[in-house]
Amino acid sequence: QLQLVESGGGLVQPGGSLRLSCAGSRGTSLDYYAVGWFRQAPGKEREGVSCIGGSNGRTYYADSVKGRFTISRDNTKNTVSLQIDSLKTEDTAVYYCAAPSGSTYFYCPGLSSDGFNYWGQGTLVTVSS
Repeated sequence: QLQLVESGGGLVQPGGSLRLSCAGSRGTSLDYYAVGWFRQAPGKEREGVSCIGGSNGRTYYADSVKGRFTISRDNTKNTVSLQIDSLKTEDTAVYYCAAPSGSTYFYCPGLSSDGFNYWGQGTLVTVSS
């Protein structure tokens, strides 16, 4: 079973940058899996922000983050990263990575959390001056 671990969260000032990583843990490999990033701000529902395909590396972004968020994968390091630039206070949230299961696990099933079955525990990003 795929196990995911996020890292890279922290406190950053508005306008700053942060790079989040999602790694496969305990010998599990992210190779070929589509991996999505989601976030959940206090008092709000979980929001899908980006996904990268496992088979074709195609990337998807929510309109709210286009131009500021960049998703990438490095299969040699078994990681998928989310680069966040020009951070805003409204980016404050717990960020999760997730992956789908089933026969189409290598395709991004959109940015709805319903399409993802494996989840990490999240990493907190706080944007504040």
